[in-house]
Amino acid sequence: MSDEIEIDLDDLSRRMEGAMSSLKTEFASLRTGRASGSMLDPIMVDAYGSSTPINQVGTVNVPEPRMVTINVWDKGLVGKVEKAIRESGLGINPQLNGTIIMLPIPELNEERRRELTKVAASYAEHARVSVRNVRRDGMDQIKKAKAAGMSEDDQKLWEGEVQETTDKYIKMVDAALENKQAEIMQV
Repeated sequence: MSDEIEIDLDDLSRRMEGAMSSLKTEFASLRTGRASGSMLDPIMVDAYGSSTPINQVGTVNVPEPRMVTINVWDKGLVGKVEKAIRESGLGINPQLNGTIIMLPIPELNEERRRELTKVAASYAEHARVSVRNVRRDGMDQIKKAKAAGMSEDDQKLWEGEVQETTDKYIKMVDAALENKQAEIMQV
């Protein structure tokens, strides 16, 4: 009977991988002093009666290392896009040139770099919590399987597998955080 009881490690790994990809997306939105189109991803514009991402109302380009441009397709939305960027908290002052909005990326000062490393650390902690929640779900599956007749040896084996997978993803989160903090602090 214990041969029929299986814990879906692939599902747990897939869910932990989801936490990692979410972390990478959040890290991409952090400004590091270099221009990146992804830094505008979290900004929504009130367009056509609904909140719309900036990349769906215009073309986002990075022509220079310290410049992002947005070529807004609808002239009527230029003001709304500019307002959304100003209110986003990115600390960027948009400059208008017809339907093109230019975003010069200023140098980060030491204080702002430290703040960004703290934000990155909080993103990483959220990812760790997500990974641990997936681990807890896996351990709950093992407890249910033990109640359904899994042997104690199989229980220990599966618990070890789940813990090993969890440790692997926690190390990946820590490594990603370390890289991002080094990138932020780089002058």
